[in-house]
Amino acid sequence: MGRFVQGEDRRQDFLLPASLDDYVFEDSPVRVVEAFIDELDFHALGFAGATPVETGRPAYHPSTMLKIYLYGYLNRIQSSRRLERETQRNIELMWLTGRLAPDFKTIANFRRDNGAAIRAVCGQFVMLCRQLSLFGQATVAIDGSKFKAVNNRDRNYTEHKATKRIEQVEASIERYLAALDRADREASDVPQARVEQIRDKIAGLRGQMRFLKEMAAQVEATPDHQVSLTDPDARSMNSSGRGTGIVGYNLQAAVDAQHHLIVAHEVVNEGNDRAQLAPMSQLAQAAIAEPEITVLADRGYMNGEQVLVCEGTGILPCVPRTDTSGKAQRGLFTKADFVYDADHDHYTCPVGKHLTKAPARSDHHGDIDHYRNLSACQSCVLRPRCTTEYVKRVKRWKHEAVIDAMQKRLDLLPNAMGIRRRTVEHVFGTLKSWMGSTHFLTKTLKNVRTEMSLCVLAYNMKRMIQIMGAQPLITAIRT
Repeated sequence: MGRFVQGEDRRQDFLLPASLDDYVFEDSPVRVVEAFIDELDFHALGFAGATPVETGRPAYHPSTMLKIYLYGYLNRIQSSRRLERETQRNIELMWLTGRLAPDFKTIANFRRDNGAAIRAVCGQFVMLCRQLSLFGQATVAIDGSKFKAVNNRDRNYTEHKATKRIEQVEASIERYLAALDRADREASDVPQARVEQIRDKIAGLRGQMRFLKEMAAQVEATPDHQVSLTDPDARSMNSSGRGTGIVGYNLQAAVDAQHHLIVAHEVVNEGNDRAQLAPMSQLAQAAIAEPEITVLADRGYMNGEQVLVCEGTGILPCVPRTDTSGKAQRGLFTKADFVYDADHDHYTCPVGKHLTKAPARSDHHGDIDHYRNLSACQSCVLRPRCTTEYVKRVKRWKHEAVIDAMQKRLDLLPNAMGIRRRTVEHVFGTLKSWMGSTHFLTKTLKNVRTEMSLCVLAYNMKRMIQIMGAQPLITAIRT
């Protein structure tokens, strides 16, 4: 071999073999995992099996199983079968578990049976971050991202999908019937095997048609008009790219703007974020334990009712207003061009005329007021740019003041959306990078929430190690 570094002979016996502790560095993340889990009260957290039974085969302590899972998610090993193999060959896992090697079924059952307790452990780590004063700015950014479920797109049915597939099957049946009719008229030119093949395909398509009609009836009977066959809680969701919709779940996350720690998260199966502003803000406020927090969110969270719920609770949402009317694209004035005067309760139009509140009509909603100026609109030279109707009407929600106050806060924070983007977007990128191109490994919303809590716990722990270092973090955990 010449002058190369030589390895040891693997068949060589040693009188004093090295201990496992010698193979684990002092600043290894696995030591943080052990320190954190050893400080948990498993009875208070509600883990099943925390108290051993007096009869039967002894069980593994929940701390051992949680150490295996947390180590796995820190190292992108989420599968119970892969974790079983790692416990038998990974030195760090051997050190962490004391050479215990549960089988994959035991590992998987622990995650399935202790969902609420695992989510509570994730909350415990957030509480540790709060005790270390890492949430000093009391500013969080919230956003949602779609994650794939185990349910394939072909195993999900909506009203549109069911109708479209029924039409496709009907067209296929008609095409094969026409081919069979031609075969009957030209029997000498068409082999009998081909005729039997066409008849088999027609029979299969008719069976598929019966199945699709049953699916259409089930879709019609469900509240949200969706049916998923593999994972009943997974839902079809659109994403920003055209034709990139997935069947999955919507992860909501509130991320600290200072250290980019996930202070609160939730998994929902609603495809949009319009109803998530208040719930996520309340979770973030409870996690940070501050009387007043600033919440940054994008336009997808704009919902007047949600902003109203936050009013007076110490939650200060900052969400840009949305304009879905399409008037700007048509060259018309938008509502932003009409300035509201709260003292006089009127709007000022682009030509300086005042639009006052109109008497309520029976066809108006009780919480929407209409502002107009009949005389000024008739003779206005800018009327073609203002409205296509007889008179311009500006609608105002009776709680519009909370939206105006939010807009003023947003005007005082010109970099708010930039802060939101760099705070929360990379969190989703990191989590999806860890998961790779795969999907959630579990089914149903309850189990998916448990799986995501493990991902969030691993992410926060890795962030804390980056911020503080392994040994200082271990010291802080034990004090």
